[in-house]
Order: sequence, then structure tokens, then C-alpha cells
Amino acid sequence: MTDDADSRRSPTRRDALKFGGALLGGGLLAGCAGSGDSATPTSQSTGDGSDGATTPTDAADGQSTTTEGYTVSMSPVGDVRFDAVPEEVFTVYPQYLDMAVALGHGERVNSVYVPEMSGTTMNHYYHHLDGVSLDWEGLHDPLTDGFSKESLYERGSDVHLADPAWVSTQEGWSTDDVAEVASTLAPWVGNFYSGTHDAPPEGYADYRYYTLWELFGKVAEVFQERARYEALAQVHADLVSHVQSNLPPREERPTAVRATLSSDGSKFWTYHLNEPGYWLADTRPLGANDAFGDEEWNGLWGTVDYEVMLEADPDVFLHLWGLTPSYSMADTRSKLEDNAAGSQLTAVKEGRVYPAGMRYQGPIMNLFQIEMGAKQLYPDVFGAWPTYEDGDHYPEIPEDERLFDRQRVADIVTGDY
Repeated sequence: MTDDADSRRSPTRRDALKFGGALLGGGLLAGCAGSGDSATPTSQSTGDGSDGATTPTDAADGQSTTTEGYTVSMSPVGDVRFDAVPEEVFTVYPQYLDMAVALGHGERVNSVYVPEMSGTTMNHYYHHLDGVSLDWEGLHDPLTDGFSKESLYERGSDVHLADPAWVSTQEGWSTDDVAEVASTLAPWVGNFYSGTHDAPPEGYADYRYYTLWELFGKVAEVFQERARYEALAQVHADLVSHVQSNLPPREERPTAVRATLSSDGSKFWTYHLNEPGYWLADTRPLGANDAFGDEEWNGLWGTVDYEVMLEADPDVFLHLWGLTPSYSMADTRSKLEDNAAGSQLTAVKEGRVYPAGMRYQGPIMNLFQIEMGAKQLYPDVFGAWPTYEDGDHYPEIPEDERLFDRQRVADIVTGDY
């Protein structure tokens, strides 16, 4: 893959793809006008932490296929019509790239946020899946110089896996710009605010929230890969069922925090564990006691100092981004140990400061991150988390201690399902 604009098809060459751009142009501010998939914003989670994935067929509804094409119905974009599977795919955040890889179409993606970080992290997981890898070096970072309409025309994509509601909030974008891209270039297919259940911008009153695996089902419709989706969703459902059926009683579970230590080591950015949203699709099923569960922050995360962290004193510290190349776990542990308050944290004293993955997680990442968290939180139940060194791939887990079948996942991704 390359971001050389000359290697892309011109935006006027849409011979193989038609779409419902007129719907966006005429019904954008009405939310999901014309879609059979609109609903009042509400969590689609089952409420038991399973992220709505106990039945793998739930998320692939709303798809209409004929010999002349097919339609994908999704909030907030409405009905989007395709005459063929998109050949050039634009993404911003890596959950959509991971979805494309999981569906066997990763080579179609031309962009992702911080390719080195996203791609390296994904390959840390893919390393354990025979025949699965990501060549990320030619990918364009859509946020390098600000998210611009011009850059989309340079890519000449056939679909934009991004939320038009989110795009409308970016600097330099108006709702007219969003509609123009959909009607003259390629449709939007994405849902950003399901990540946190934060309110969408004005004009999207009918916005629907999806779980990660429901959203994955919608992307599977775009790629016409329902069978792959259902097979992977079953792996996920089995994993969550196994974990949740073996969790100790709530009063015996550890307190935990998911947080990131600032680069200067002076403060923490803290995140909840068990709230709705696909950003928490790896921690919510594990049901740990959130050390900051009663805190309400003015935003999607909080900022706390060492004294507040010591007051919460979690048994387990899950360092978000710790498995990515953006942070060093060795440095993080050193900074905590060298701080007078940090050294008194129970998680530090007991050696339970662990690397966590990325909140922008797709389905494959989610499987590994659920397993990782289960071992870090409940080693006596699911087996201990192995030693991890900075820059390593996801650690090798003994076969009898794996919580899901790597070969089964690899076979699905590579087409043997």
C-alpha cells in the first residue's frame, strides 16, 4: 500500500461503486432519515459486560442484497448502497483497520492514525496468527496535518470508514462539506460516539450506539463478509462466556485502574473500566472493581495526581498504551518506584503494574486484550500474565492457558471458516 496519490483512482472513476450520497445531503441533520436502523441513543450492551456478543447474528441485520448491489443501513449515515465491495478504504482510527484485516481485506485500507503505533501494535497481536500480518509502512496518517477534505480527494477512496457526525466537528469542516464528500466522492460508514456513549453533535438526535461487535457486523456488511464475521463473533462470545462464568464473586475481585502516566511522570490520565462504549470492550467483560468507579469527570477521562492515586490505591494498574511503541513500561515502572507516593501504591509494591493495549480496538485486538486483562486481573483463575519486555510482541501463552484458539482465528481471517 502506498499514499502516492498518482497510484489511486481518480475520484471521478466510480464505475464499480454507487452509493446513497443524496441521503446524506438531504437528511444529514435529521440523523438517520430513511434508515431502518435509527433509534434513540441507548446502550446496545446486554448489561452483563458481554458487549452484546452472546449471539453472533445480532449485528448483521439491516443488509439488503440484490444482483445489482447491496445496501448497508447504519446510524448515523442511513442507507448506503454499494454496487461492489470497495477497493480503496479510508480509515482514521485503527479499530476499522483491524476490522478490515479480520475480514480478509486489510490490504484495501490506505490510511490510519499514527501508522507506526497502530500497525506495530496490531502486528504484536497478529504475530500469533499464522498467515496474518499488516504492512503498515505505506499507510497515510489522516491526522498528521489536520483532517482535511483535500486529503480525502487525494486518496480517492471508495468508502470512508469514519463517522460523519465526528467529521462535522473537526476544524475546517461543515455539514455541507460532509455531505459533499458523500455525494461526490464516497460514502461515510462509521460511528464514533459509540466508543464512549458521549453525546453526538447537534443535529443527530436519532444517533444510535453500537457495541464493538455490532459495529464490526456493520463493517462486515460493507465487505460482504457475514460468514467471517459470524465465525469471529462466535469466538468472542465463547471467550466472554468462559471468562465471565469463572469470575470470582465481586467482593473478591481486585480493585483496578486503567490509566496512563504522563511523559514527565507528574500525573495520570485515568479512564473507567466498566462504563458503556467500545473503548471499554476489553475491560468491561472482566468486571474488576474500578478504583475510580464513583468519579465523574468533565470529559472522557480524568486527570489525577499521585496523592489522589494513592488514596484510590488500586490492586492492579493497567497502563493504557503500554503494549504500544509509544510508551516504555520499564520507564513507567521506574518513575512510579522513584516517586515517594508512587512507590507506596499497592500495585507497585506487589509488581502488578501491567501493559494494556489500545482503546481504539477492533475485533482481533479485542480478543487478545480481553485475554491479557483476564490474566493480569485474575492470575489464579486464568493463568499468570507472562513477563513482557518493551518492544516485544504479545507474549507467548502456553497452549493450555490460552483463552481462545489462535489457529481458529487465523483460519477465519485467512479464509478457512
